[in-house]
Amino acid sequence: MKNKFFTVYIEQDEDGIYIGSIPAVNSCYAEGKTQEKMFENLQEVLKLCLRNSKIKKKDLEKTKFIGIQNLKMEYA
Repeated sequence: MKNKFFTVYIEQDEDGIYIGSIPAVNSCYAEGKTQEKMFENLQEVLKLCLRNSKIKKKDLEKTKFIGIQNLKMEYA
């Protein structure tokens, strides 16, 4: 079995809950009280997303992480 690495965005909400999402796979996100639990949950969600998705394996292999940058926006 071949390994595939996915870029995961991790955020923490105001209640301290960790939220992880995989931008290469639509609607693939999970949460947990710890990062470890969030990753466990995210792996299960990823399996389901890939099983039920129309994403082709070759298309996933084309995606690559470029970087993250903050965007400053003023709003009222």
